[in-house]
Parts: sequence; C-alpha cells; structure tokens
Amino acid sequence: MRHQKGLGVVFAMLAFGATLAFAQNLGFETNGEAPPVGVTGTGLNPSQIAVLHWYDANQVTSFAVGKQSAEGPESMAFDGANMWIVNGADNTVTKLRVTDGAVQGVFATGNSPEGIAFDGANMWVANYADSTVTKLRASDGTNLGTFNPFHLISHPLGIAFDGVSIWVVNSVATSGSYKVVKLSTSGQIRFTRTVGTFPLGIICDGVNLWVTNNSDNTVTKLVNGNTPTSFSVGRSPFGMAYDGANVWVANFDDSTVTKLRASDGANLGTFATGPNPVGIAFDGANIWVSNQNGNSVTKLAASTGAHLGTFAVGTTPVAVTFDGTDIWVVNLGSNSVSKL
Repeated sequence: MRHQKGLGVVFAMLAFGATLAFAQNLGFETNGEAPPVGVTGTGLNPSQIAVLHWYDANQVTSFAVGKQSAEGPESMAFDGANMWIVNGADNTVTKLRVTDGAVQGVFATGNSPEGIAFDGANMWVANYADSTVTKLRASDGTNLGTFNPFHLISHPLGIAFDGVSIWVVNSVATSGSYKVVKLSTSGQIRFTRTVGTFPLGIICDGVNLWVTNNSDNTVTKLVNGNTPTSFSVGRSPFGMAYDGANVWVANFDDSTVTKLRASDGANLGTFATGPNPVGIAFDGANIWVSNQNGNSVTKLAASTGAHLGTFAVGTTPVAVTFDGTDIWVVNLGSNSVSKL
C-alpha cells in the first residue's frame, strides 16, 4: 500500500508539472500555481483558445428534480426556453430554465405522470394511474384541465403533439385491443386508432404518427394519422426520434437502435448502443441514446450510425432531449437531470 501511495504521489506531481508547462506555454503567469480549472491540455486547440473556450468538451452538469427519497423523474419536454421534467413519484412536473437550470416552478399533475408533450402554448402530461391527461399552461403552470373523454384513455404512457392535435398512447388494452387516442387541444375526443401490443412511445414526423409496440417488436406508422402499417425492429422497442428523413428506434433488450426510412419504413441499419437503451433524441447531426443500465448516453452519427462516444450521466437514464444547444438526460435512479 505504501508503494502504491508513493507511485500516486509521483504520478500526481508529473501531472501537475505537465499542466503547469501547458499553462505556461499558453502564456499564463502560474507562479507555481495550477492553471484555471479546465485548462488541462486534453482537449484544447487554437480554435477553443480563440473563443475563450477554457473548458474540456462534454462536461456534464446535474440538477436535482422530484422527490429525493424515491425514484421519480420519468420523461421531459422542451418549450423553447424551459425543460419540463415529469416526476412520477410525487405527481408533479418541474420547470427548469435551460440556460442555467434554475427552477421556475413545480406543478401538480395527476397520479403517476409518465409522458409529456408541448403544443406550442401548453404542456400535456399523461397520468398513468388516473388514466387521464393534464393540461398546464406553459407560461405559468396553471392547470387548464384534466381530460379522459368517454373514458377512452387507459393508463397512458407516451404522448405527442402533431401540430394540431394531442395523441395519447394507452398501455392497457380496451375492447380487446391497444389504442392511441387523438384529442383536440381543448381536450375533446377526435378518434382512436388500433396499434400493436403494449405500445409505449409515440412521435410525429410532421405528417405521420409512429408508435413503438414493446411486446411485438414492431413500430406502427399511422399514415396521416389513419392507416396503420407495421414494421419490425429490435426486441422491446421503447423511445423514438425523427431526424428529418428517418425514424430511430431504441431496442431495449437488444441494446441497439434501428434506423427506419420514414417514407416507406425500410430498415436502413441496426447499430449498437450501451446496455438497455430507452430514450433517444436528434441534435441536428447526431443521435443520442440513453442507456438505462449503463448510466450513460451513446452518441451516433445520424448519417452513418457510426459510434461517436459514450458519456457518463446519472443513475438509470431513461429519457433524452435536445434544446437546440445542449443534450438533457433524465436520470430516474438519481432524481436528477444531466445537461451536456
């Protein structure tokens, strides 16, 4: 043990000396002191120096949300300025300002909220235990109503906005089949559509709706919200993301993502992620996947599926969202969100 400690001191001294030398080469007046935090020489280049980029890439910042005594945060949605995080354990949503993570409010929902979507003015929250959806005004969190018209919503999980209407995924079958429910933004029923077995996630590609069917390893494409067509993907599909041309599906049990061409559902490839991917997002060039049992996110090139890195986040990451600048990750097990 003493020998190992001695080596540690030597390595520490060498590292400190190298850091000082790097700082001195950049022109810092060190006077024997360590350079500013982040100036390590591991990632800096002339372009970073020119823009005063005195930190290494992919730093992770974490913000606490939800009830800290139990697992809580489930999902999130971005409203253009704030990130809204669903706290399943305490029946609330937390509104965080994306610039600095400052809490802008905590607002009550129904019981066991799961999914959340933004319609341009309001946040819609799927309440699993209540079989309802709650509408909150995004500007101030005011509750504008709780809806389950004709009791057609059954233990909802996923929820999405298509530009006109709200779509809610039923995780429990009604009348012998699993359905998605389409609501107006006033909470009125439009219609229901049958999908595959145990649907979880839902997204809109601008025209069509896509639903992951966890138990039959498929996704259902509702063409113009109507005609259903199914495509095979990996085992136990969860979240999805749309990159402008393709739909990416996170396959939980395969630890992969499947890339489907949105126009016709053609399979364009399957790519490895970390263990048990759940959430997925597109940042304009890359696909980011939360690895639930890897405490990490995987970054893939959207064009090729090439692996671009794996980054540590909190415990049990389950959802990921892009705010136009940064990637946000919901950590179910550590009651936090990570920003990187």
